Amino acid sequence: PRIFFFFFFFFFAFFFALMAKRPLSEVAGALVVSGQDKRAVASLVPVGLERTSELMAPTVLLRGHDGEVFTTKFSPDGNTIASAGFDKRVFLWSVFGECQNFAVLLGHSNAILELHWSTDGSQLYSCSPDKTVQVWDVESLTRQKKIKAHDSYVNTCCPSRRGTPLLASGGDDGLSKVWDLRQARQPAHTLAGQSPITAVAFSDQAHQLFACDVAGQVEVWDLRRGEVQYRLQGHMDVITGCSVSPDGTYLLTNSMDNTLRCWDVQPFVKGGDASRCLKTFSGHAHGVDKNLLKCAWSPTQEYVTAGSSDAPTHVHCWDFNTRRIKYKLPGHKAAVNEAAFHPTQPIVVSCSSDSTMYLGELGTPAINQ
Repeated sequence: PRIFFFFFFFFFAFFFALMAKRPLSEVAGALVVSGQDKRAVASLVPVGLERTSELMAPTVLLRGHDGEVFTTKFSPDGNTIASAGFDKRVFLWSVFGECQNFAVLLGHSNAILELHWSTDGSQLYSCSPDKTVQVWDVESLTRQKKIKAHDSYVNTCCPSRRGTPLLASGGDDGLSKVWDLRQARQPAHTLAGQSPITAVAFSDQAHQLFACDVAGQVEVWDLRRGEVQYRLQGHMDVITGCSVSPDGTYLLTNSMDNTLRCWDVQPFVKGGDASRCLKTFSGHAHGVDKNLLKCAWSPTQEYVTAGSSDAPTHVHCWDFNTRRIKYKLPGHKAAVNEAAFHPTQPIVVSCSSDSTMYLGELGTPAINQ
């Protein structure tokens, strides 16, 4: 009996010593919780996977918001995530390391529906049904401007990519407004649409503004002339999000008709404006919650993604060329309101009405199914 006792003692001692020396990413089913707030981040680490990014794990679960998370974006340098939602707060998270929530910005008096980073990453822009658009300084973590933008809910906002620092906003009052952030007391342009505005985006050079509405059309405004240049028609229901491609040649729109469409927005198109719709992507769904589900491009334009409320809920990523779903990422338990690609690594971040966010590493077989 003593021999067996010592045998089992040394066996278990050796086993636990071996486990202690193994990297955490090799321990099957390890649940990692870090940060002072234990809700801040939890990471599930499957065993034996070939890694494709610098994330602490192939899948990272971020917790901290008290309510639906409507919007999330990577910073231009890829080191920080901003997120916001029903709890009226903007959260800032570290992408690498333990993915800690290191700052919370307060200022809105209603839910935050959309946020964006400035091109240089020094500022954040957010909009809300509290009828304001707000500008935040990321370094000092303070609010720089509070713009009383509309007489009704502000559903969307978007900054210009280059040139004069402009910010566009759109609201339930049917107006799209363009603000020169050097002044911002009065809008530089006020553009009256035909229906409530649900999504806006500048063209690459900020000479045009794409204004999407509840009727399912996109009005393309020439900002130099202050008039509608043409309209993009094809969606059969509310457009919930839009995004201009990195090279500026395409516009992506997501709609409650359960399609994601790609439009050619170059100045001249063969066949005229009726030929601008190039591709239609399907497979995702909008639910009864009627949230404004966003859409996005990967930095190389190889993939596109869009929010979805299918059951069970997934993050959908399509191959742009083939229009086939390349990745269908599980995890969320309610509508995925937005997903975004990392600027340099194969990582997707998603936010959901289940109050959580996920960081997912693309190209990992056991994760991407």
